[in-house]
Amino acid sequence: MKNQMVKRIAAVTMAATMVLGTGITAFAAEDELSNTEIVQETYDQVMAGETVTFDDASDLARLVQLGYHDWQLDGPISITQGYMEKTSTTWYGWTSTSYEDVYVVCFSGTDVDVENQTTGYWTDLLVGFEQDNRYIENIRDAVTSTIPEGSNIVFAGHSLGGMVAQQAASDDTIKSNYNVLNTVTFGSPLINGFKREGTVKRLGDTSDAVPYMSLSSFTNIIWQSAGLNKENGGYGTDLKGAHCESYQRESVWGAYDVTGTKNGNATITLDFSTLQFFASPVTVTE
Repeated sequence: MKNQMVKRIAAVTMAATMVLGTGITAFAAEDELSNTEIVQETYDQVMAGETVTFDDASDLARLVQLGYHDWQLDGPISITQGYMEKTSTTWYGWTSTSYEDVYVVCFSGTDVDVENQTTGYWTDLLVGFEQDNRYIENIRDAVTSTIPEGSNIVFAGHSLGGMVAQQAASDDTIKSNYNVLNTVTFGSPLINGFKREGTVKRLGDTSDAVPYMSLSSFTNIIWQSAGLNKENGGYGTDLKGAHCESYQRESVWGAYDVTGTKNGNATITLDFSTLQFFASPVTVTE
């Protein structure tokens, strides 16, 4: 009875709050561009097929945003080739730099305005309760058909996309065929905590309620809270603004590197001429 009550409360709460993940709204501060203008720069780089180096988490969040229908209609999943660079310092003061080829796989979140796409509220609930769903099935297909076995992968996602990114890092097929190095989520709750491969960093604005809306948020309260890296974007009671706009702002998340590590130094250089978007249909039609 207690478990049923927890699930009912969680279901109602998630259904009410996941709507915040829909689309992109405009944020204008005196010292910053609007959210649309910020993401536009990344969109232009993608369309031009440029090679670009990301040096903080907000760069990665902007790439994730391109999965929403505001920017293109090819699908909410993207895969881009690149390499990750990290510098480490030994205890005696020597520094070394490592380079690893990676595929960056991004997932956008709730987007109910696209017909026959797995970014609706039903998928929110399925993923929130850590159930199998068409979104993760389509991700599995896109990854295995595009990325060579044995490759390194970095997952990133916003809202629902961040939840399903954690599912992807927990997927047996993906884990047995690839090296999941990092998963970075923006405005997403804890999912599949005990099965995820690699390092997972969840970023959440202090005014964003969505990072607390999953079954694990109710059953693993300490892990849910301790595993969320929080920054105050100054949104106050503007919950939707915090959820949809905060993560693209370098002024809020610039201290986090591309792996979601605060004060880290990892960068990712991406060749946007390799970027592909993938559809995620609910029903496959011939």
